[in-house]
Amino acid sequence: MHIVRIGGVSTEQRSADAIGAKAANLARMAALGLPVPPAFVLPVKLCAAIIDGDTHAERHLRDGLKEGIEFLESATGKRFGDVSQPLLVSVRSGAARSMPGMLDTVLDVGCTSTAVQGLIRSSGRPRLAWDCRRRFLESYTETVLGLDPGPFAARLAELIASEGVTDDRELDSEALERLAGDQQALIEDRDDDWLEDATAQLDSAARAVCRSWMSERAQAYRRLQKLDDLRGTAVTVQAMVFGNGGLSSGAGVAFSRDPSTGQPQPMIDLVLDAQGEDVVSGRRTPDTEETFARAMPTIAAELKDILKRLEREFGDVQDVEFTIEDGKLWILQTRSAKRTPRAAIRIAIDFVREGLMTRSEALQRLDGIELAALVQVSLASADDPVTAGIGASGGIAVGRAAFCSESAQRLAAAGDPVILMRPDTSTADVAGFAVAAGIVTSVGARTAHAALVARQMGKPCVVGCSGMTIDGAADRAQLAGTAISGSDWITIDGDSGKVYLGRRETIATRPEAELAEIASWRSRTGDDHLRKSKAVPPRTKRKEMQAGQ
Repeated sequence: MHIVRIGGVSTEQRSADAIGAKAANLARMAALGLPVPPAFVLPVKLCAAIIDGDTHAERHLRDGLKEGIEFLESATGKRFGDVSQPLLVSVRSGAARSMPGMLDTVLDVGCTSTAVQGLIRSSGRPRLAWDCRRRFLESYTETVLGLDPGPFAARLAELIASEGVTDDRELDSEALERLAGDQQALIEDRDDDWLEDATAQLDSAARAVCRSWMSERAQAYRRLQKLDDLRGTAVTVQAMVFGNGGLSSGAGVAFSRDPSTGQPQPMIDLVLDAQGEDVVSGRRTPDTEETFARAMPTIAAELKDILKRLEREFGDVQDVEFTIEDGKLWILQTRSAKRTPRAAIRIAIDFVREGLMTRSEALQRLDGIELAALVQVSLASADDPVTAGIGASGGIAVGRAAFCSESAQRLAAAGDPVILMRPDTSTADVAGFAVAAGIVTSVGARTAHAALVARQMGKPCVVGCSGMTIDGAADRAQLAGTAISGSDWITIDGDSGKVYLGRRETIATRPEAELAEIASWRSRTGDDHLRKSKAVPPRTKRKEMQAGQ
């Protein structure tokens, strides 16, 4: 069994087909000397064998995890589940092509009671240690055991209310210790010794990540994106770095350019005192980029420099996940950014002008976009929005309100456009995304996984719409105090983040200058393949912009 090591004293290079795009890009960044936590990877073929029930794969999995943990212990100077210098790890998926949010991740693996005491000793931060324990219990029981997260969420909500605070970031160490104890009591009948066995936790987490390849949402996404030829996911096990250690720490996502408009400026979302899932899940509205720049100006500047370097290295706009641990920046992932068709054109033109790619390369990047049908839609009047959030994917969408994926599919089947309105941007709603004309959520970030999927699908999207509350059981919602019912007409502006009642009049224009420049490239390059591609019926062309993630 051969694992691939990343960081430490080793930077092995393998293809994305073998170890997944996530791990391949991690290895590439580590080779560049960027701050990447050490990791090891179980290859795609092993996950495929586990799913197929190959008995030999079971031994390979155990051997690979043992070898990999020994590497991480050597690279970090910590020991897995130790009482003095504990190593915790994340267990992540990674297919050969990017599937944002569709596969599972388990964080803080190895956080036994013994490791909690070790974290307290090594960090001097009881709050960090107990926060990791309760996060691990939440992540493991939902992802690995498949338990309903509702009781955990209810207990957390009760504790926040009883402590008189606004969210879990304001809970002190004593409250978090009680929370972890209450959570453990909820699941002790499901304890097969994993609660205090770091190795058992790791083994089960790796298997759960493999199993997520066959989840309903992952299969639906592969069908929609024509990725059925992929063989499976790799499993990347990486040393944890902690963004939940206080206000000098945090987790975030950054784009090297705006993936909605293509503007040549970074787009950065950061949640202080948080772990990565707080950002990409869409369950929290992030702190602003201005807050980040004020709180950590040196790190903000370092991150922007890394974004520019990654653009040059990978030759494309990058979507980067990062963690800040006690004032140190760590890069956890990079991939080519999902983008709207409008952004794709702007980015291609700017890359050519900046000398980052040739005209022929830019035309190849645009080959999957129906340029002849591309229009920019705006509102004839932008007066009197009923509420507003954050624009996450540009464009205007008009449709009937639906508060769940099933309602969205039903309304769409009747022939009406649909606006899917949800509490948060869950990737479990991918079937609803596919039929919706636009998406609105109460909480979330521009960089949440589901916002990425909306941009990839070319759907206008508004997130973090705090003025919206949804009562799915009653098929009703409140928009800043105004009630709407399922199937009422709604208009959303994915650029401004504004939401309007009723069917607003729209104006469609074509980006003539940009299209003319692209036409001039074709005439200069004489690219026969691209000329032939214009004759392919548009519906047979792939909708996505980027390949090979």
